[in-house]
Amino acid sequence: MMRKAIYLLFILGVLLSACCASKPAPDLSSFFAGYEGCFVLWDVAADDTIRYNPDRCAERLSPCSTYKIPHSLVALETGVIPDQDYVIEWDGTQHPVASWNRDHTMASAVQNSVVWYFQAVATEIGAERMQEYLDKFGYGNRDISGGLTQFWLGSSLKISAEEQIDFLHRLDTGDLPVSARSMDIVKEVLVQEETDAYVYRGKTGSCTPEGEQPLGWFVGTVNRDGATLIFAANIQGVGADGQRARSIAEDILQSLDLLR
Repeated sequence: MMRKAIYLLFILGVLLSACCASKPAPDLSSFFAGYEGCFVLWDVAADDTIRYNPDRCAERLSPCSTYKIPHSLVALETGVIPDQDYVIEWDGTQHPVASWNRDHTMASAVQNSVVWYFQAVATEIGAERMQEYLDKFGYGNRDISGGLTQFWLGSSLKISAEEQIDFLHRLDTGDLPVSARSMDIVKEVLVQEETDAYVYRGKTGSCTPEGEQPLGWFVGTVNRDGATLIFAANIQGVGADGQRARSIAEDILQSLDLLR
């Protein structure tokens, strides 16, 4: 009788192991053809993570304009920007991106990734307060030594895709050391699409670190069916930029039926 019971328990264990084993990670290599890149997707409730190129996902790189997410929080908390509608007038300098050549609000500067707007904001925040908040956030390597208006643009500040995921999770759950109002404003300006099925937020980033190939980022969240999915993607190589990283990330999310 004892042997039979042990045997039945063994068979039950095998069956449970088979039925509950995690699904194999999808092969995402075809999405990154021509680029060195990575992708992380974390389903928070299920605590299930998909990773492409995990070594690179752990590598710290310049955040480029994905830094506009914490930058906006710092600007709101310090009062340099009172709200998302705060306008800074364009000084007439011609920039290579046509959409930058006009007045901008914080919301439109995030949406159009307007570098000059946030460089002006950084100057008003100052190095001491900027460093204070980066330390509070534990954001990447926290290094602003590359210059107050340049440190996030292919310079001294670096963060990994895994760390981007953690930061976005704390923003999503309201667990950053800033006011709920500031977090709500930033989450609102990050919205890319809102449907009956989901709310999709994201931010691009583009820069060329000195001596390296161009770098592109896209990071964000998808809230749907009561679940939160947080993602980060980066690519590097000839022609890489934030828009291309966004296209790759969205193709992956659509292939997983998360943006349908």
